[in-house]
Amino acid sequence: MADDSTSAFQAGQTGLIVRVPEAEPAVGRWRERFDPSARAGVPAHVTVLFPFLDESRMDASAHSALADLLGSHQSFDLRFERCGRLPHVLHLVPEPDTQVRRLTEAIADRWPEAPPYGGRFTGIVPHLTIAQGQEGPVLEEIEADVTGSLPFTSHVSSVELIAYDGTKWQERASFALGQWSGS
Repeated sequence: MADDSTSAFQAGQTGLIVRVPEAEPAVGRWRERFDPSARAGVPAHVTVLFPFLDESRMDASAHSALADLLGSHQSFDLRFERCGRLPHVLHLVPEPDTQVRRLTEAIADRWPEAPPYGGRFTGIVPHLTIAQGQEGPVLEEIEADVTGSLPFTSHVSSVELIAYDGTKWQERASFALGQWSGS
């Protein structure tokens, strides 16, 4: 969810995310200060697809199709060992990111009218945003602090559908991934 401010969010927007609660101790206070999505109620996460369909399109048929599609993908682990940078963004790098990319591609293939990042970028770069819109010295301070809490692993067993109600992002549904057999 890489929007520049909460005013960039529009009522009815939806997104698909994987929660990463294990990241909260390391990044929570920084996200509250420097990530507009956190201030708008989005937990620490890796985005699967944003923006997704308008909430008005999220009927029983869409929910069923998402449940079937996501249930065909196995749950997986993500390990976070380092920070990365995108233009104006400090983030945690999930490794391996192959499963997140596959989820994004599968959903975008099923709903081509909802390309990743609204079609603004050509590549898919799974990441967990910590801060955006800050200058180098601030990002360096944040990175030094967060690095001390790494590494950690998160088990991903579901994808959440969230929607913006005009004030906050709210979870609307959770879709289970298939059983994980371990590594």
